[in-house]
Amino acid sequence: MRAIFLDRDGTINEEVGFVDSLDKFRLIPKAARAIRMINESGFKAIVVTNQSGVGRGLFDEKMVAAVHRKLQDMLEREGAAIDAFFYCPHHPTEGKGAYLKDCFCRKPAPGMLLRAKDELMITLEDSYIVGDTLKDIEAGARVGVSGILVRTGYGKEEAARLLGGGSEAGNPMLYRPIHIADDLEEAIGWIILNDKKQEAL
Repeated sequence: MRAIFLDRDGTINEEVGFVDSLDKFRLIPKAARAIRMINESGFKAIVVTNQSGVGRGLFDEKMVAAVHRKLQDMLEREGAAIDAFFYCPHHPTEGKGAYLKDCFCRKPAPGMLLRAKDELMITLEDSYIVGDTLKDIEAGARVGVSGILVRTGYGKEEAARLLGGGSEAGNPMLYRPIHIADDLEEAIGWIILNDKKQEAL
C-alpha cells in the first residue's frame, strides 16, 4: 500500500500559529479537491503533524481530535477523506510533564511515518510526503519517502532558503524536495502525473 503523507498546518489548513480553537481552523483553497485526488488515485491520504501546543500546555489532545473531526467533516462535504491521522504532542525543551521529551515522532524525525508503515502496511519507498517546511521533507527522506514542498504556510520562506543562494542552499547535507509546488493541489497533480510516467517506463 502506498501513501501520500500530508503535513497539516500550512499545507492543508491555513497557518495561524497554534490551532487552539475550532474557529481558527480554515482550509487552504483547493485543499479538499487535492485530497479527493489522492483518494481517487489509489494512494492513502495520511496526515502527519507536529502538535507541540499539547506539550506546551496551550491545548489538550481532545482539541487535536476535535480539529481532525472538523477536517473530516469539511472534506466529506467535498467528497474527500483522510485515511489516518498521526500527531506528535511532544516538545524537547518546552513540553510539560510527560510531554517533555526528545522523541522519535516529532518531525524531522520519521517516527510517525514508521508507525504508519507498521500499522497500515505502507510501502515507504513508493510513497510521498507533502509539507510546507524542510522538516517535512527531511522526515520523509530519512526513511526513503520522496518530498514535495508547497509554497503555502511557511513554504515561501523555505523555498527561498533553497533557491535564493543562502548558506542552506549550498549545504550538501540538507534534505531537498524533489519538487516545489504552489499549493497542495498542484503538488498532488504533480505526484499523480509523475507516478503515471514512472508506470509507463
